[in-house]
Amino acid sequence: MSIGNSPEADRPSVGAALQKARIGAGLTVEEVSTTTRVRIPLVQAIEQDDFSRCGGDVYARGHIRALARAVSLDPGPLIDQFDAEHGGRPAPTPAAPLYEAERIRSEPRRPNWTAAMVAAIVAVVGFMGFTLFTDGGKSDSGPIAGGDANAKPAPAPTRHPSTIKPPVTPDPSDSAVAGLPKDKVTIKVTARDGQSWVSAKDANGKLLEDGLLKKGESKTITDKERIDLVLGNAGAVQLYVNGKEVKKVGDKGTVERLSYTPGDPQAG
Repeated sequence: MSIGNSPEADRPSVGAALQKARIGAGLTVEEVSTTTRVRIPLVQAIEQDDFSRCGGDVYARGHIRALARAVSLDPGPLIDQFDAEHGGRPAPTPAAPLYEAERIRSEPRRPNWTAAMVAAIVAVVGFMGFTLFTDGGKSDSGPIAGGDANAKPAPAPTRHPSTIKPPVTPDPSDSAVAGLPKDKVTIKVTARDGQSWVSAKDANGKLLEDGLLKKGESKTITDKERIDLVLGNAGAVQLYVNGKEVKKVGDKGTVERLSYTPGDPQAG
């Protein structure tokens, strides 16, 4: 179904076109919400041309595209009509000035008291060993036949640096995986390069998380069986599943729907 060839004067609004197509397809708002995972109040608001609850034009376009496909409607003309009615797509702006106040400042580095104590103990032990060695050399010293009375004692043996093995530290990702429960699925979402809308449900459809994640913010979600995840502006997020990073989540401005269970992250 398409509205792209309708005369400009008779063309319905974006919300009216979506509502008309939904009714024509014999679908309820609840059924469309279940199919698209767009909340019922948000579906109703969009059908009334109220896009203020979408969280911005990027998310509004994603919701329009999802709702149009659910009712067998071509989303292209609707997106063009939305852009025309809302001033078109704005030119991209650097993200840093917009979110300057929201940057997370790193905490000042604390002194490593453990390393300092170890260094002090090593210094004390070395000094005591050197003292015992020199005292022992003096007590055992005496005239040596045919030797030089002013001869200096031989220096203490030292270990070559190549024989000292550095301490083995575990890989950070391995430590993170080992610290997580294996009988649960754990998801951590961080809005690294921009804000993102996040929604998560369990295997029974119960809502676990739903809201806008601002740049720099993180959310951790857990469940025993499965987590169905919806990410808006997917290219801006950093995603860890069961302690392992998912390298490619999606592109900026797109809406991605993913499902994860306990074990290695495999997108459903």
